[in-house]
Amino acid sequence: MAKIKTSYFCQSCGFESAKWLGKCPSCQQWNTFVEEIVEKGNSKTPDWKSGTSNTISRVNKPSKVQEIEYTEDHRLITPDKELNRVLGGGIVGGSLVLIGGEPGIGKSTLMLQLALTLKNLKVLYVSGEESEKQIKLRAERILENPTSDCYILTETSTQNIFKQIEQLEPSIVIIDSIQTLHSAHIESTPGSVSQVRECTAELLRFAKETNTPVFLIGHITKDGMIAGPKILEHMVDTVLQFEGDRHHVYRILRAIKNRFGAASELGIYEMQGSGLREVSNPSEILLSQRDEPLSGVTISATMEGMRPMLIETQALVSASPYGTPQRSATGFDTKRMNMLLAVLEKRCGFKLGAKDVFLNIAGGIRVEDPSIDLGLIAAIISSNEDMPVSYKICFAAEVGLSGEIRAVNRIEQRIAEAQKLGFEQIFISKYNTKGLDISKYQIEIKTVAKVEEVFSLLFG
Repeated sequence: MAKIKTSYFCQSCGFESAKWLGKCPSCQQWNTFVEEIVEKGNSKTPDWKSGTSNTISRVNKPSKVQEIEYTEDHRLITPDKELNRVLGGGIVGGSLVLIGGEPGIGKSTLMLQLALTLKNLKVLYVSGEESEKQIKLRAERILENPTSDCYILTETSTQNIFKQIEQLEPSIVIIDSIQTLHSAHIESTPGSVSQVRECTAELLRFAKETNTPVFLIGHITKDGMIAGPKILEHMVDTVLQFEGDRHHVYRILRAIKNRFGAASELGIYEMQGSGLREVSNPSEILLSQRDEPLSGVTISATMEGMRPMLIETQALVSASPYGTPQRSATGFDTKRMNMLLAVLEKRCGFKLGAKDVFLNIAGGIRVEDPSIDLGLIAAIISSNEDMPVSYKICFAAEVGLSGEIRAVNRIEQRIAEAQKLGFEQIFISKYNTKGLDISKYQIEIKTVAKVEEVFSLLFG
């Protein structure tokens, strides 16, 4: 009998070792190595066309860069404008897209909604987690009378899936999910490191050889990372993260990796009973509708990819009843919040060392753009002094360690967005005025260079 090849894999990062190790040298985790059978002794390299025998092997030869013929990729424009934005302008033929997210966040709903709304295209939706009746119930909830050519297949074997693909010849393939598939060429359980890697490799070869886009739905770990080996994210063309709190109605589709577009774009959806609805103007949903100004609340202009958004930044400063003050931030980096508090203490003289400080980005989103620094410190001082900031004022500037107001990118788009939503004033850095024509804006633009100037203009 042929010898069966085995190896040890780290279940945390996918690191491969010939022998068992107590500590993974890659991710430094303990007791994560599991022995897996990686290959049958009499098996050969699988081909996605497992049922055909007339496959011709082609040998690739090196070519000069100037001799390579290139034609612009034809993108498939979907009815979902938010998905088109995140993918870089539409679906590229032969691309492999991985979508990850929390359980119940709406990954399957998003993909089924895409399959049901594509017209004149054959879409094969492969599910290894749900039955046909369950998918039918969800499809009726999303679309009462679907007219698209959407085919449902409940199967987990990649060999059987490819047989159906050869007969159907779909234009798009959706796999829900990659952790449920298994290949007969690997003798290990579905979801293991070797199975996920082998199934993804077969789907990648199919996508590139037939120029068919493939969408993979992936699970995530308790740390929020996509489950399986890290090589899974390296193999695919695009990695999308579906974020949001199940207790909020809004969901964010964020691009983490994209070979065909910007990796900083995001799309916003609203979860409804009939599925996911696109949010074309996110600034309106992220700003609360209030009639009177409140202390500790300011509006900041941020950029997500190429999209300007106005978000509500909230702060609460209160006396600490215990010896150690609390520092908590929701939707913002806690370390950067501590840096801003140190700037206020050192440069501006505000005594915040013995007070609790809580920050929150309204709407349940997470922001990493440093341009909201000025809005955050204005909210902190507003709450500390209990003096409200007018809701007709917004901020767009970064704060440095010496208390200087630093310039941010794409300031014209931020100003235009604030003007469109009816704001009367916007605070920006005076170093942002180079090449900026202030006269073409109806909104009043306040240019500042130091944090002290901002407080004197706001609170006198």
